[in-house]
Amino acid sequence: MASVADQITEMKKRRKAVILAHNYCLPEVQDTADHVGDSLGLSLIASRTDADVIVFCGVTFMAESAKILNPKKKVLIPEPFAACPMASMCTAEQIRDAKRCHKDACVVGYVNSTASAKAEMDICCTSSNAVNVVSSVSEKEVIFVPDMNLGSFVASKVPSKEIILWNGYCPVHQAITQQNITDLKGKHPDAKVMAHPECRADVLSTADMVGSTEKMAEYAKASAAKEFIAATEIGMGHRLAKDCPGKRFYFPEHAVCSVMKMTSLQSILKALETMSPEVVIDHDTRERASAALKKMTEVK
Repeated sequence: MASVADQITEMKKRRKAVILAHNYCLPEVQDTADHVGDSLGLSLIASRTDADVIVFCGVTFMAESAKILNPKKKVLIPEPFAACPMASMCTAEQIRDAKRCHKDACVVGYVNSTASAKAEMDICCTSSNAVNVVSSVSEKEVIFVPDMNLGSFVASKVPSKEIILWNGYCPVHQAITQQNITDLKGKHPDAKVMAHPECRADVLSTADMVGSTEKMAEYAKASAAKEFIAATEIGMGHRLAKDCPGKRFYFPEHAVCSVMKMTSLQSILKALETMSPEVVIDHDTRERASAALKKMTEVK
């Protein structure tokens, strides 16, 4: 009998599907995907694919984004309950309330948010382009939702803007402490420190490089260093090991997102076989969220 991975390959051809997986997914899921990347990279791929079906391995907001950008395509989410905790920290109603309090402000929203929340944003961003997105808006006052750590990082890079921070965060990155990095540095003194901007400011202050998972991959490949400490979710280790043979990567042991690990080969195969669960977004929400997402994809 063919392996699950082989069955997925065969079913993918039959359905004319493309499989997208985030860097934090299980190693076997990453290995089965057609494309592996961060939120920005996968969003761009989703907006350009000619596949009939998009299978999104990650969390629900990512699959929603793919559907928003590709309304005529069928988008499947193998694990429909894989909801990002950060995304639940910012609702559409809360954004509307904030806009009433700050009438002249632009709402810049991290893609780690629900479709209904995106519908209330002026423009979306990812950790890769957040600084550029905030720099690009004409308004001086910016409501940055929902990640206070990424918002704080952006504020430090764009002092010309008045950034209104939200009380949201990624539980995994929030739990990484400066002491975690200090302990790892004590064991691996020659290692370069890479930190995701979803981490707290004191963690970022220890880093040689701050950037998205995609930026981490680029940095590690280009660096002459052989050892790296990565302040991000541990699933990134698989991608880094494949991209940088001969180099070693160390992560805080507790930096695990159980939601990102929900997608399995079995759930991917089942999704392709049954063509479900399908992402469905009402027309009004999709249209309004689409404008914010499309603006994001136009910012380099």
